[in-house]
Amino acid sequence: MFTATIDAKAFRNVLESVGVLVEECRVHIDSDGMRFRAADPALVALVDLTLDAEHFEHYEARETVLGVNIERLTEILSVAESGDSIQMELDISSHKLTVEVGTLSYTLGLLDPDSIRDEPDLPDLEPPATVTLKGYHIDRGVKAAEMVSNHLRLAVDEDEETFAIEAEGDTDDVAVELGREEVTSLAPGSADSLYSLEYLTAINRVIPNDEPVTLELGEEFLAGLEFEVPEAKQSVSYRIAPRMQYA
Repeated sequence: MFTATIDAKAFRNVLESVGVLVEECRVHIDSDGMRFRAADPALVALVDLTLDAEHFEHYEARETVLGVNIERLTEILSVAESGDSIQMELDISSHKLTVEVGTLSYTLGLLDPDSIRDEPDLPDLEPPATVTLKGYHIDRGVKAAEMVSNHLRLAVDEDEETFAIEAEGDTDDVAVELGREEVTSLAPGSADSLYSLEYLTAINRVIPNDEPVTLELGEEFLAGLEFEVPEAKQSVSYRIAPRMQYA
């Protein structure tokens, strides 16, 4: 059993936060809420988001796992207008999800969860450095890096207490450097890692410019990135594997 009602814009923002990395996802549902956790096909980046039951207008569920085409469900919600709610109901016998938005009723065929890649387990990580900053700083750094390279460096200078987004191209270099006075908070430590720009560009599309984003960083470290999904009042977190640097 699964029936739920939630603000359509908030739910679409949730789906888009997941959909920047994957088209399909195993969604774990129980009485506490819905959990989206998936890795991209190359196993470089992971998204993890739990939408608590308290954020729904109505929510009833028993424990189950759904195979959801995130891209298709997001498209359905594109017809929603401001203030609309989405109603969802699972038909277990047909393995389909009925989705109602305003006057639209759509029956979405679900995927076999076993056909979707298992979400990987994450080790307990203790980041050497953390920085919290407004999303527009990341947007500026990512867009600048796109002009010169396919990857970028995220680094913290422990002595100078600065955070930097850098990219080196064949002929040109760019850098965005921020001190304590330009970020919300900074816990300096040893951090300097290179990441594929492809994944940061994708995630950057859903980062709110004026809201805080927290980064967990280290040396050749599985970087963490977390922020609150607009309208949903729930945080989404990502992990991005570093590119190994060889001397």
